[in-house]
Amino acid sequence: MHSKAIGTYYENLALEYLLNKGYQLLERNYRYKRSEIDIIASKEDVLVFIEVKFRRSDAFGMPEESVSDAQAERILEAAEDFIENRLPSQDDIRFDIIAILKRQNQIEIKHFEDAFY
Repeated sequence: MHSKAIGTYYENLALEYLLNKGYQLLERNYRYKRSEIDIIASKEDVLVFIEVKFRRSDAFGMPEESVSDAQAERILEAAEDFIENRLPSQDDIRFDIIAILKRQNQIEIKHFEDAFY
């Protein structure tokens, strides 16, 4: 599998996880300029922007640690564009990370709410 297919596979796992937790999907792979938000969902009147991070091992750190300040800033810009153009009356928003770590044949999914901003 090449990296785009791998990314899609793990984004699908993250989405399945979120749907099982009661989230409603609003958008996938929302693009704004140089930014992309993997998943935009809602739960209990909260708009949630979700970055999915996958690692094959923790040798170079945990997946959730790989969201840089610059990437978080780009996600914020894209979120502002989404709200402005799609949901101008939205008040409650949150930025989450779904971290997926594969160790041997085990897949571990962690959900970090309010991960940045």
